[in-house]
Amino acid sequence: LALAKLAENRDPETGAHLDRVAEFCRVLAETLSRSPKYSSIVDQEFIDAIVRSSPLHDIGKVGIPDNILRKPGKLTPEEFEIMKQHATIGGDTIRQLIDKGKSQRFLQMSMEIAYGHHEKFNGTGYPKGLAGTDIPLSARIMAVADVYDAITSKRVYKPPMSHEKAADIIRSESGEHFDPDIVEAFELCEDRFKQLAAELIDENSETNKRRKHLSSDKAKAADIPVMVY
Repeated sequence: LALAKLAENRDPETGAHLDRVAEFCRVLAETLSRSPKYSSIVDQEFIDAIVRSSPLHDIGKVGIPDNILRKPGKLTPEEFEIMKQHATIGGDTIRQLIDKGKSQRFLQMSMEIAYGHHEKFNGTGYPKGLAGTDIPLSARIMAVADVYDAITSKRVYKPPMSHEKAADIIRSESGEHFDPDIVEAFELCEDRFKQLAAELIDENSETNKRRKHLSSDKAKAADIPVMVY
Protein backbone atom coordinates (compact mmCIF):
# COMPACT_ATOMS: atom_id res chain seq x y z
CA LEU A 1 0.00 0.00 0.00
CA ALA A 2 2.86 2.39 0.80
CA LEU A 3 4.43 1.73 -2.62
CA ALA A 4 1.07 2.24 -4.31
CA LYS A 5 0.56 5.52 -2.47
CA LEU A 6 3.93 6.74 -3.73
CA ALA A 7 2.73 6.18 -7.28
CA GLU A 8 -0.64 7.77 -6.57
CA ASN A 9 0.88 10.83 -4.93
CA ARG A 10 2.57 11.82 -8.19
CA ASP A 11 -0.92 12.74 -9.40
CA PRO A 12 -2.64 15.09 -6.93
CA GLU A 13 -6.05 14.65 -8.58
CA THR A 14 -6.53 10.95 -7.85
CA GLY A 15 -7.42 11.47 -4.17
CA ALA A 16 -8.92 8.36 -2.60
CA HIS A 17 -8.76 6.40 -5.86
CA LEU A 18 -6.96 3.43 -4.32
CA ASP A 19 -9.47 3.11 -1.49
CA ARG A 20 -12.42 3.34 -3.86
CA VAL A 21 -11.21 0.79 -6.40
CA ALA A 22 -10.39 -1.67 -3.61
CA GLU A 23 -13.97 -1.42 -2.35
CA PHE A 24 -15.42 -1.59 -5.87
CA CYS A 25 -13.39 -4.76 -6.49
CA ARG A 26 -14.64 -6.20 -3.19
CA VAL A 27 -18.28 -5.54 -4.07
CA LEU A 28 -17.93 -6.99 -7.57
CA ALA A 29 -16.11 -10.09 -6.30
CA GLU A 30 -18.67 -10.66 -3.54
CA THR A 31 -21.47 -10.37 -6.09
CA LEU A 32 -19.76 -12.85 -8.43
CA SER A 33 -19.25 -15.27 -5.54
CA ARG A 34 -23.02 -15.63 -5.27
CA SER A 35 -23.27 -16.73 -8.92
CA PRO A 36 -23.21 -20.50 -9.59
CA LYS A 37 -20.74 -19.89 -12.43
CA TYR A 38 -18.17 -18.27 -10.12
CA SER A 39 -18.96 -19.59 -6.64
CA SER A 40 -16.17 -22.18 -6.78
CA ILE A 41 -13.64 -19.65 -8.12
CA VAL A 42 -14.42 -16.48 -6.20
CA ASP A 43 -14.05 -17.69 -2.63
CA GLN A 44 -13.16 -15.60 0.43
CA GLU A 45 -9.46 -16.04 -0.28
CA PHE A 46 -9.98 -14.60 -3.78
CA ILE A 47 -11.96 -11.66 -2.37
CA ASP A 48 -9.31 -10.90 0.25
CA ALA A 49 -6.56 -11.15 -2.37
CA ILE A 50 -8.18 -8.79 -4.87
CA VAL A 51 -8.79 -6.19 -2.16
CA ARG A 52 -5.11 -6.36 -1.18
CA SER A 53 -3.92 -6.48 -4.80
CA SER A 54 -5.97 -3.69 -6.34
CA PRO A 55 -3.91 -0.76 -4.94
CA LEU A 56 -0.93 -1.94 -6.99
CA HIS A 57 -2.70 -1.73 -10.36
CA ASP A 58 -1.03 1.56 -11.40
CA ILE A 59 2.30 1.18 -9.63
CA GLY A 60 4.00 1.28 -13.03
CA LYS A 61 3.11 4.96 -13.34
CA VAL A 62 6.22 5.73 -11.28
CA GLY A 63 8.05 5.17 -14.57
CA ILE A 64 5.99 7.66 -16.61
CA PRO A 65 7.31 11.24 -17.06
CA ASP A 66 5.40 13.99 -15.27
CA ASN A 67 4.72 15.95 -18.46
CA ILE A 68 2.64 12.98 -19.66
CA LEU A 69 1.23 11.74 -16.36
CA ARG A 70 -0.02 15.20 -15.37
CA LYS A 71 -0.89 16.57 -18.79
CA PRO A 72 -4.13 18.62 -18.51
CA GLY A 73 -5.62 17.40 -21.78
CA LYS A 74 -5.83 14.50 -24.18
CA LEU A 75 -2.56 12.73 -24.84
CA THR A 76 -1.11 12.67 -28.32
CA PRO A 77 -0.74 9.21 -29.91
CA GLU A 78 2.98 9.30 -29.12
CA GLU A 79 2.34 10.27 -25.50
CA PHE A 80 -0.30 7.58 -25.14
CA GLU A 81 2.19 4.94 -26.29
CA ILE A 82 4.48 6.04 -23.45
CA MET A 83 1.58 6.08 -20.95
CA LYS A 84 0.65 2.53 -21.96
CA GLN A 85 4.04 1.34 -20.76
CA HIS A 86 2.88 1.67 -17.12
CA ALA A 87 1.05 -1.65 -17.36
CA THR A 88 4.20 -3.49 -18.39
CA ILE A 89 6.40 -1.60 -15.92
CA GLY A 90 4.04 -2.46 -13.06
CA GLY A 91 3.64 -6.10 -14.01
CA ASP A 92 7.37 -6.56 -14.54
CA THR A 93 8.14 -4.98 -11.16
CA ILE A 94 5.85 -7.37 -9.29
CA ARG A 95 7.05 -10.33 -11.37
CA GLN A 96 10.57 -9.70 -10.05
CA LEU A 97 9.31 -10.25 -6.50
CA ILE A 98 7.59 -13.48 -7.53
CA ASP A 99 10.73 -14.69 -9.35
CA LYS A 100 12.66 -14.20 -6.12
CA GLY A 101 10.39 -16.70 -4.38
CA LYS A 102 7.71 -14.35 -3.05
CA SER A 103 4.75 -16.47 -4.08
CA GLN A 104 1.87 -15.12 -2.00
CA ARG A 105 -1.43 -15.25 -3.84
CA PHE A 106 -1.97 -11.52 -3.55
CA LEU A 107 1.34 -10.85 -5.35
CA GLN A 108 0.36 -13.18 -8.19
CA MET A 109 -2.98 -11.40 -8.44
CA SER A 110 -1.27 -8.00 -8.20
CA MET A 111 0.86 -8.92 -11.19
CA GLU A 112 -2.18 -10.09 -13.16
CA ILE A 113 -4.00 -6.84 -12.40
CA ALA A 114 -1.02 -4.60 -13.17
CA TYR A 115 -0.48 -6.27 -16.53
CA GLY A 116 -4.13 -6.80 -17.41
CA HIS A 117 -6.34 -3.97 -16.14
CA HIS A 118 -6.20 -2.16 -19.50
CA GLU A 119 -6.87 -5.26 -21.58
CA LYS A 120 -10.28 -5.30 -23.27
CA PHE A 121 -12.65 -8.23 -23.63
CA ASN A 122 -12.66 -7.83 -27.43
CA GLY A 123 -8.86 -7.98 -27.66
CA THR A 124 -8.20 -4.31 -28.47
CA GLY A 125 -6.62 -3.36 -25.13
CA TYR A 126 -3.00 -3.22 -24.02
CA PRO A 127 -0.25 -4.24 -23.39
CA LYS A 128 -0.73 -7.73 -24.86
CA GLY A 129 -4.06 -7.52 -26.69
CA LEU A 130 -5.54 -10.39 -24.68
CA ALA A 131 -9.19 -11.22 -25.23
CA GLY A 132 -12.03 -12.91 -23.38
CA THR A 133 -11.10 -15.27 -20.59
CA ASP A 134 -7.43 -15.11 -21.55
CA ILE A 135 -7.55 -11.96 -19.43
CA PRO A 136 -7.30 -13.03 -15.77
CA LEU A 137 -10.57 -12.72 -13.85
CA SER A 138 -8.98 -10.33 -11.35
CA ALA A 139 -8.01 -7.97 -14.19
CA ARG A 140 -11.49 -8.16 -15.73
CA ILE A 141 -12.98 -7.14 -12.39
CA MET A 142 -10.42 -4.37 -11.97
CA ALA A 143 -11.21 -2.98 -15.44
CA VAL A 144 -14.80 -2.21 -14.44
CA ALA A 145 -13.80 -0.79 -11.05
CA ASP A 146 -11.07 1.40 -12.53
CA VAL A 147 -13.17 2.79 -15.37
CA TYR A 148 -16.11 3.52 -13.07
CA ASP A 149 -13.86 5.48 -10.73
CA ALA A 150 -12.13 7.30 -13.57
CA ILE A 151 -15.46 8.46 -14.99
CA THR A 152 -16.94 9.59 -11.68
CA SER A 153 -13.74 11.32 -10.48
CA LYS A 154 -11.97 14.43 -11.64
CA ARG A 155 -8.75 13.78 -13.51
CA VAL A 156 -6.27 16.28 -14.90
CA TYR A 157 -7.78 15.68 -18.34
CA LYS A 158 -11.52 15.60 -17.48
CA PRO A 159 -14.18 16.74 -14.99
CA PRO A 160 -16.14 14.25 -12.86
CA MET A 161 -19.27 12.73 -14.39
CA SER A 162 -22.32 11.23 -12.73
CA HIS A 163 -22.89 7.67 -11.56
CA GLU A 164 -25.61 7.37 -14.19
CA LYS A 165 -23.19 8.34 -16.97
CA ALA A 166 -20.63 5.84 -15.72
CA ALA A 167 -23.23 3.06 -15.48
CA ASP A 168 -24.45 3.78 -19.01
CA ILE A 169 -20.90 3.62 -20.39
CA ILE A 170 -20.15 0.35 -18.61
CA ARG A 171 -23.36 -1.24 -19.89
CA SER A 172 -22.68 -0.01 -23.43
CA GLU A 173 -19.22 -1.60 -23.37
CA SER A 174 -20.40 -5.08 -22.31
CA GLY A 175 -18.69 -7.61 -24.56
CA GLU A 176 -16.40 -4.93 -25.98
CA HIS A 177 -14.29 -3.37 -23.21
CA PHE A 178 -15.77 -5.44 -20.39
CA ASP A 179 -16.60 -9.05 -19.63
CA PRO A 180 -20.42 -9.36 -19.86
CA ASP A 181 -20.44 -11.40 -16.64
CA ILE A 182 -18.70 -8.57 -14.77
CA VAL A 183 -21.10 -6.02 -16.23
CA GLU A 184 -24.02 -8.17 -15.08
CA ALA A 185 -22.51 -8.26 -11.58
CA PHE A 186 -22.06 -4.49 -11.70
CA GLU A 187 -25.74 -4.03 -12.55
CA LEU A 188 -26.69 -6.09 -9.51
CA CYS A 189 -24.61 -3.94 -7.16
CA GLU A 190 -24.46 -0.54 -8.85
CA ASP A 191 -26.39 1.14 -6.03
CA ARG A 192 -23.56 0.11 -3.71
CA PHE A 193 -21.05 1.60 -6.17
CA LYS A 194 -22.92 4.89 -6.11
CA GLN A 195 -22.99 4.86 -2.31
CA LEU A 196 -19.27 4.08 -2.02
CA ALA A 197 -18.34 6.78 -4.53
CA ALA A 198 -20.16 9.32 -2.35
CA GLU A 199 -18.76 8.00 0.93
CA LEU A 200 -15.13 7.76 -0.18
CA ILE A 201 -14.68 11.22 -1.68
CA ASP A 202 -11.35 12.68 -0.60
CA GLU A 203 -12.51 15.73 1.38
CA ASN A 204 -9.28 17.57 0.60
CA SER A 205 -9.18 16.78 -3.09
CA GLU A 206 -9.84 19.15 -5.93
CA THR A 207 -12.54 16.70 -7.04
CA ASN A 208 -14.65 17.42 -3.98
CA LYS A 209 -13.98 21.16 -4.04
CA ARG A 210 -15.10 21.46 -7.64
CA ARG A 211 -17.88 18.88 -7.69
CA LYS A 212 -20.44 21.32 -6.31
CA HIS A 213 -19.61 23.71 -9.13
CA LEU A 214 -19.80 21.18 -11.95
CA SER A 215 -23.02 19.31 -12.72
CA SER A 216 -23.11 16.12 -14.76
CA ASP A 217 -24.87 18.05 -17.53
CA LYS A 218 -21.91 20.42 -17.74
CA ALA A 219 -19.57 17.46 -17.84
CA LYS A 220 -21.48 15.99 -20.77
CA ALA A 221 -21.56 19.34 -22.51
CA ALA A 222 -17.81 19.67 -22.18
CA ASP A 223 -17.48 16.76 -24.63
CA ILE A 224 -14.41 15.48 -22.80
CA PRO A 225 -13.42 12.03 -24.12
CA VAL A 226 -13.72 9.28 -21.53
CA MET A 227 -10.19 7.96 -21.35
CA VAL A 228 -8.65 5.83 -18.62
CA TYR A 229 -4.86 5.81 -18.39
